[in-house]
Amino acid sequence: MDKTRSQGKGKRTLVNLLITLAIGLVYFYFKLPALNLQDPAFYTFILLLSAVYCFLSIMTQGLFKAESGHELWKSIKTHCAIPVFICLLLAAVFVVGSLISSPIIRSHSYRNLLTVETGDFAAEVQEVSYNQIPMLDADSAKKLGDKKMGELADMVSQFEVADDYTQINYKGRPVRVTPLLYGDFFKWITNRSEGLPAYIVIDMVTQEANAVRLSEGMKYTTNEHFFRNVYRHLRFNYPTFIFDTVNFEIDDEGTPYWVCPRIVKKIGLFGGTDIDGAVLLNAVTGECKFYEEVPNWVDRVYTASLIMRQYDYHGMYQNGWVNSFIGQRDVTITTEGYNYIAKDDDVYMYTGITSVNMDGSNIGFILTNQRTKETRFYSCAGAQEIAAMASAEGIVQYTDYKSTFPLLLNISNQPTYFMALKDSGGLVKMYAMVNVEQYQLVASGTSVAECERNYVNLLAGSNLADESENASTAVTGFIEDIRTAVIDGNTHVFIRLDANDYYYVISVKDSDLAVVLSKGDKVEISPSSGKGELRNAYSVKRAK
Repeated sequence: MDKTRSQGKGKRTLVNLLITLAIGLVYFYFKLPALNLQDPAFYTFILLLSAVYCFLSIMTQGLFKAESGHELWKSIKTHCAIPVFICLLLAAVFVVGSLISSPIIRSHSYRNLLTVETGDFAAEVQEVSYNQIPMLDADSAKKLGDKKMGELADMVSQFEVADDYTQINYKGRPVRVTPLLYGDFFKWITNRSEGLPAYIVIDMVTQEANAVRLSEGMKYTTNEHFFRNVYRHLRFNYPTFIFDTVNFEIDDEGTPYWVCPRIVKKIGLFGGTDIDGAVLLNAVTGECKFYEEVPNWVDRVYTASLIMRQYDYHGMYQNGWVNSFIGQRDVTITTEGYNYIAKDDDVYMYTGITSVNMDGSNIGFILTNQRTKETRFYSCAGAQEIAAMASAEGIVQYTDYKSTFPLLLNISNQPTYFMALKDSGGLVKMYAMVNVEQYQLVASGTSVAECERNYVNLLAGSNLADESENASTAVTGFIEDIRTAVIDGNTHVFIRLDANDYYYVISVKDSDLAVVLSKGDKVEISPSSGKGELRNAYSVKRAK
């Protein structure tokens, strides 16, 4: 009889284990915790499994019928000792891991998460002319993407445009890219075998949106269900990896990928969040490969929020943890916003740096390569981005236009905030440029060319730019050669004067007279700053 009772208990234990395993698999399938002691979700997962097993044991082994506390405790030790021990052990690991990860005792390690070098803005950030300025923010990109989707008669009823709009450099151009999404669950059922047929690319300079159709649809997306969901596909291929938010990008051949940064904790068990390589997941085939050093075509591995958090550690703990809140000598932090600039075929995040007292002004700003995390600090006392936005709105206060978050540019070797001014409907009506160091110097214009011209004139009048860089300094001569070309959907005229060996490039959008000029005509050209065989110009008119 004892043997039969023992066999019955063994069977109940086996059944309890199988039920616990089944519940654990379901939880793992939907919640996708990393099997990693550095992932807090892992502790929740183990705690759940232990609780389920203990509950089943109490229900099936008759523990709830115990007639005394001593008998109950004896039964729990017999049937639940192992899961309880595991929970206590993990609780101890969690507590100790949290303590040794604390900035209180590891402030030096937190400070060193980010290496910051001092840079020379004028020397390291290339000047751009008005027809190279990326004018498109995320909100405007969404409007253009939705508009483009509405033009695709064969797709619009089945698909939507995702809101990702990752900013990357593609073939030397700053663009935003985003995949399509299935319209709803039933449209997913209808179209999943072919996958998503296209993605959207929006040129941030010309604001031209294109739908790139794929010969084979994207079958692995964040919009997928079951095993083709990007996060689930990653978890079952890399069960111990902790991943940051994935980014949609395209390689140099236009193949769509999901860039999936791998998170590691470098301080103690839970502190010092950083990135160690990334998994590149082919959105069409699902093939994925981990790279410790990601290929050069990848633009975004480190998120802006992670970079800013690491700089805040760097700035706060320069002189230890106590100084970060008592005395606060040399303590600096990032400002509230950030944006991106293209530099050396990479995408850099920039944000302002201010004192911990948040006194409304910046002491400088940082540029961080989002692929390598290379970071440079540029000393430049001036206005915070929010103050610059208010200055831009102030010169057109009668219109009630609202400024976009600034883009940082080098105009005539001056750090300059550039922003679009939008009406209540979200449409861009004007542009503004604000000098970072002297934010009372504000220029605006109904076109980027006019805005830059007014701004450079303003700099020259304030002795902040050489006279040779003044956009109002016009050149006169006879046309020796004239050619036209369509660039990104816009007609450009190339004019070489008789006294020059280079061409001025003028967009017909800025000066429609350019299209009717001929060789031998005497003209007056208003050039932008710049050198080389092709030099941008704002306008051209006939000269007497």
